[in-house]
Amino acid sequence: MTLQAMFLAEFDSEMAGTRKTLERIPTDKLSWKPHEKSFTMASLAGHLAELPHWATSTLAADELNLKGPFERKPPESTEQILATFDRNVTAARELLAATNDATLLENWTLKVEDKPMFTMPRTQVLRAFVLSHAIHHRAQLTVYLRLLDVAVPGLYGPSADEKNFF
Repeated sequence: MTLQAMFLAEFDSEMAGTRKTLERIPTDKLSWKPHEKSFTMASLAGHLAELPHWATSTLAADELNLKGPFERKPPESTEQILATFDRNVTAARELLAATNDATLLENWTLKVEDKPMFTMPRTQVLRAFVLSHAIHHRAQLTVYLRLLDVAVPGLYGPSADEKNFF
């Protein structure tokens, strides 16, 4: 199996689970947060919807140079969150499907205001800043859903809300 095929299969699986989680967000709870230090549901879900774009940025160029200010308007509905997520997943998947192992092994650099923050192989960027990052925030979102008594989807097996998973 090629690296490209491995990443594509994992990307598809993780993005499907992420979408299942995002679909459960009640629009009327977007301003809710479990703690004063926590993201609001809208901010967390908006960030999660944007994360697949990291794959696009990683595959489309050799570097990304972030320039501030970094203000984002939180999404206003679950439909808006899903539309952003779907658009970003589609674009990222198209690039990942069209790439090759040689490109995945090339270095990629993140800069902030022209200052290099790190350089690492694209494989590591995809693993850490796309897949693992999304899994981390998706897990946070499942806690939000549980605290709001919203059914949590089964992701790697059944959840307590989906006993008939298989």
